[in-house]
Amino acid sequence: MSCNQEKLKESFPCTFNCFRRGKCYECIDYHLSSNELPGCIFGKISKQAEKTGNRTFENFAKLVLK
Repeated sequence: MSCNQEKLKESFPCTFNCFRRGKCYECIDYHLSSNELPGCIFGKISKQAEKTGNRTFENFAKLVLK
């Protein structure tokens, strides 16, 4: 099974343009090492949520449990 990075970039919106974009395993590993979630997870909730830059687990829980 191959990873289609271009399709992933469309499906998981992240406004931050970094070299990990579309490389899910690298991105998740990087963000989890900082005790946060990737922006694309917040982008699935709303573009506004992703653009805040607050990628903490607490912020994610607040957004999901509304």
